[in-house]
Amino acid sequence: MLSHTLEHGVLVITVDQDPGVDGRAALSTHISHLVDAHRPAPVVIVLTEKASSGAAVSAVLRAHQWCGRLGVLMSVVTHSAPVRRLLEDNADTSGPRLVVHARIDTAITTAFTAAA
Repeated sequence: MLSHTLEHGVLVITVDQDPGVDGRAALSTHISHLVDAHRPAPVVIVLTEKASSGAAVSAVLRAHQWCGRLGVLMSVVTHSAPVRRLLEDNADTSGPRLVVHARIDTAITTAFTAAA
């Protein structure tokens, strides 16, 4: 369902499948555990085309709330313009702003620069 790497001190989590409604909580938990384990590294979550569902978006929005509570910078990458708008429109506004990118390299560079 997901994989992760560290690139330039940035935790990059790739969600490569739709978790479905039943898998949304599990995906959210996996992401939270990775964030906890690599804190204070900034986080970039990549939603592949197969993972651009409402359930995946919901899990990412929960992760954004978690990162906000921890003070961890988080951004998201998706090629889908409708998913980018959905994320931006539904992101928690009480903490750090959720930055949504169309390109992975831009997201990692921006996160690395912001954390430096």
